[in-house]
Amino acid sequence: MMMKAIRDTVTLFGRSMRHIQRSPDTIITVAIMPIALLLLFVYVFGGAIDVGTGSYVDYLLPGILLIAIASGISYTAVRIFADAQKGIIVRLHSMPVSRASVLWAHVLTSLVSNAISLVIIVVVALLVGFRSSAGVLGWLAVIGILALFTLALTWLAVIPGLTATTIDGASAFAYPLILLPFVSSAFVPTGSMPTPVRVFAENQPVTAIVEALRSLLGSRPVGTDVWTALAWCAGLAITAYVVAMRAYNRAP
Repeated sequence: MMMKAIRDTVTLFGRSMRHIQRSPDTIITVAIMPIALLLLFVYVFGGAIDVGTGSYVDYLLPGILLIAIASGISYTAVRIFADAQKGIIVRLHSMPVSRASVLWAHVLTSLVSNAISLVIIVVVALLVGFRSSAGVLGWLAVIGILALFTLALTWLAVIPGLTATTIDGASAFAYPLILLPFVSSAFVPTGSMPTPVRVFAENQPVTAIVEALRSLLGSRPVGTDVWTALAWCAGLAITAYVVAMRAYNRAP
């Protein structure tokens, strides 16, 4: 049973990836806005923002990567919504196909497509001066946190993909997620913020994740930030998975 579910997932994953290959603009579109923000903040606002020692692009990149992921997972919701509206999910349910494989194929597609977008953004960041002193283990930890964050937001995207009534509704949920890094330490240190904003910024998930990534890329001690980041990502992933599967099992 497990092997069959894996085979079905791989087959459906291949189908989704072929759709992306025919429409590579989805990956490029995801990368364009974060790259524009990266260039804007580095070359226009960066000189006016005091982040202490170090390059501003090094300070900025973790938040830009999170924005890219938040933008990219909206396409997952749209793809699931399209499959539901076209009756593809119902048709797959009528076939000897593992039910779980239908959603997991979309989740894996999200992980791969977002990873490609992140690589493009990192390459651009290197061209504008980003440098990291992290070793292999540090980079593996960064990749692991980004993958877990993508997984958590992808399962969150599954929910509107299954429950939305319009394609705009399926993708609109991502807007608050894209804006969340702006009220965190992603762009400026939280110490300069008004007290109510600072309290929110310092206790929301993006700040912990950004600080953990920043420390890992800079080969600095991560302290409790990495555990806070992992707790946020794991908690969100589990909660979103449970809600998404309930919505999926209630679907026709």
